[in-house]
Amino acid sequence: MATDSWALAVDEQEAAVKSMSNLQIKEEKVKPDTNGVIKTSAAAEKTDEEEKEDRAAQSLLNKLIRSNLVDNTNQVEVLQRDPSSPLYSVKSFEELRLKPQLLQGVYAMGFNRPSKIQENALPMMLAEPPQNLIAQSQSGTGKTAAFVLAMLSRVEPAERYPQCLCLSPTYELALQTGKVIEQMGKFHPELKLAYAVRGNKLERGQKISEHIVIGTPGTVLDWCAKLKFIDPKKIKVFVLDEADVMIATQGHQDQSIRIQRMLPRNCQMLLFSATFEDSVWKFAQKVVPDPNIIKLKREEETLDTIKQYYVLCNNRDEKFQALCNLYGAITIAQAMIFCHTRKTASWLAAELSKEGHQVALLSGEMMVEQRAAVIERFREGKEKVLVTTNVCARGEQRMCLFAWLRMASAGLPYGTLRWFGGVQLGLVLTLFSGRGWIPPADENFHRSQES
Repeated sequence: MATDSWALAVDEQEAAVKSMSNLQIKEEKVKPDTNGVIKTSAAAEKTDEEEKEDRAAQSLLNKLIRSNLVDNTNQVEVLQRDPSSPLYSVKSFEELRLKPQLLQGVYAMGFNRPSKIQENALPMMLAEPPQNLIAQSQSGTGKTAAFVLAMLSRVEPAERYPQCLCLSPTYELALQTGKVIEQMGKFHPELKLAYAVRGNKLERGQKISEHIVIGTPGTVLDWCAKLKFIDPKKIKVFVLDEADVMIATQGHQDQSIRIQRMLPRNCQMLLFSATFEDSVWKFAQKVVPDPNIIKLKREEETLDTIKQYYVLCNNRDEKFQALCNLYGAITIAQAMIFCHTRKTASWLAAELSKEGHQVALLSGEMMVEQRAAVIERFREGKEKVLVTTNVCARGEQRMCLFAWLRMASAGLPYGTLRWFGGVQLGLVLTLFSGRGWIPPADENFHRSQES
């Protein structure tokens, strides 16, 4: 890498871009959709790797690699259950009139002021009488801290039974949320937490005395219905986190609905989801009656910081040669290279290492903690090239990249890219091989002059 400065790297890129004309490339302007996803071919099909990738593992990965909040630029759209009631937002945690112990816990976690989602969600979640909420919030925006604060605020420590119930799609995500509860409530030592997850077995007939229960739908349902560890009629707050991940897991949707139907009518229902597809909406409407709604609003805009190109190749070797030509033509500070299969990713990483590049390899068979470590090393600049399958494409890592490269085949001419919040990209290049591919008929798709 010629320099560690992103600004200087961009300057070098602009100066060198003319030298790319010998690659015979075509350019396509890229627009994100309402969920922040960049789709370069509407008919693109998912690869086997994408199908097998566990969305819950990706969500956990996002939580593990973030040390602070994402500065989300999306505007928040608030739809109130009662449009005539005043709309409140806060700019400081003091405005919420929290218990001193909770306010101390908030600041001890490093929150100086509410995030964008917290500004609007917290007044609703802490209002009297309690209000239901459906919120679109991506990982890293402070939504876990928001609903944890709401649960802790509703608990009466003197009443020794479960009062708040939180569902997470997996054991690992439940533990992550539990850590936030323990951190925020550490100055409230009388508040107790129980995990309704696999391996936590209790004796029949036992009643839980902890104030907050967090767990997976199957175990929570057993504790409520079959084993009678929890009296669902005493629950004050019900939180359903990662709703889009939840409905993608077989059985979780029905189990969550069954749990919700056991709860009292005055129970506060809070649902959070990173995306709002039709399936999520239908699920949310079954679980959360008469809700306030918070959505992330993204204006249609062309991402001028991204230049997108493709190169037609006949085989894998030609793709690698095109990659070498690219590195020989321009200075690339860092690059992520997406491959169709794990086998291709391993081959490419080995070939690039032979050429002297500092390469990291990331794929789906790795443990989540291993993936987090690889991404952290790449983000710190210890490796300059990250070769990966599409397991990383759905993440939202904050990085400065020069190039985002894809080695595609006939089944995946362009694929789907997620726009990273705060990321800076120089170009996206697809090295395509396969017959029967036709460029999309789009007014923003321009064929450049070939040299």
